Amino acid sequence: MAYISSMTKQVVTIEYCPKCGWLLRAAYIAQELLTTFQEELGGVLLKPAEISGRFTVSVGGQEVFDRKREGRFPETKEIKQLVRDIACPDKSLGHSDKP
Repeated sequence: MAYISSMTKQVVTIEYCPKCGWLLRAAYIAQELLTTFQEELGGVLLKPAEISGRFTVSVGGQEVFDRKREGRFPETKEIKQLVRDIACPDKSLGHSDKP
């Protein structure tokens, strides 16, 4: 019998515009998240967007960053904080927690 955890780990989705060439940026952010949250995340999904210019980050279906809304790309530190706040709010990010 398989053990099923009572606490489901969050999955982060990074939706990026492939026509804009943003796959590498999305992959870098995914790598940073998977390294920082090795035990806390259920995975990171890289999703090619059907809408040109799109770059969003969602945690468990909840959008936490939208490039168009913010008018810029996210900083790695910022994304780690946003993901942490939803997926594992008690986790310390060390130097990434400093302003």
